[in-house]
Amino acid sequence: MIVCCGEALIDMLPREIAGEGMGYLPVSGGAVFNTAITLGRLGEKVGFFTGLSTDLFGQQIDDSLAQSNVDASFCKRHDLPTTLAFVKLTDGHAEYAFYDENSAGRMITQTDLPVLSDDVTALHFGAISLIPDPCGSTYEALMVQEAAHRVISFDPNIRPTFIKDEPTYRARMERMLKLADIIKVSDEDLAWLMPGVGFADAARSFIETGASIVLMTKGGEGVDAVTNEGQISVPATKAEVVDTVGAGDSFNGGFLTGLNRQGLLNKEKLARIQNDQLETALRLAADVSAITVSRAGANPPWASEL
Repeated sequence: MIVCCGEALIDMLPREIAGEGMGYLPVSGGAVFNTAITLGRLGEKVGFFTGLSTDLFGQQIDDSLAQSNVDASFCKRHDLPTTLAFVKLTDGHAEYAFYDENSAGRMITQTDLPVLSDDVTALHFGAISLIPDPCGSTYEALMVQEAAHRVISFDPNIRPTFIKDEPTYRARMERMLKLADIIKVSDEDLAWLMPGVGFADAARSFIETGASIVLMTKGGEGVDAVTNEGQISVPATKAEVVDTVGAGDSFNGGFLTGLNRQGLLNKEKLARIQNDQLETALRLAADVSAITVSRAGANPPWASEL
């Protein structure tokens, strides 16, 4: 089983209501949530750990996870509210207003950490849930606790406008990067994490501190990957782009699926991964991401669509 650890929230998406004006459609979302449902739809055994509200929006998220075959039993239920992200679109550019104070997702602590069974082979972390506390410290503590025993996948998914305490956040990113077996960054992430450092040099430094696979996604230009075997590049799968919401999250789900189908979600096997095995997983990830961007919103494909 792969357990995804991070935020689940409600995106309040603007919609025109005939004769009424503008309204908002509540849609289950969150970067780590999107990776979890991708894995579930692709047929992987997947669990999800977050702070989940017992309110009506929390029930909506719970239902969405179940519909995509994600095990939510790891989640810590609270009667605190669900995080809401109101979206404003201006010429296609999204601005967000977050309502997250004292939310169920934000307020989880280390006493809420799940007990993981031996069939959990990998954990996936990342995104905005690592910015605030106490949830950021909670996810970091889980990574520290499990890094020696299970594969750690990490997508920082940096959102600079959400970061209020940059030194603390940067220190957390540095610590977590050193614990990860799989690191995926975008070119924007890398520019924030290591200004002026090229991907090859950055990836080599991550490999030297313990990573087995380092990826950099480049949108329509594909993905570069570095391992102990060297560097390879895989082109993006061609698609008619509707929007890019959830593209990177579904890429993560596709990549982990591609590794797991080859029996590679094992720390020792990842350290010895061959380029042909890596390319197989990357091509699946590219195909999954291409379907996601071909339709509106974070709506990753089911296995039958590939």
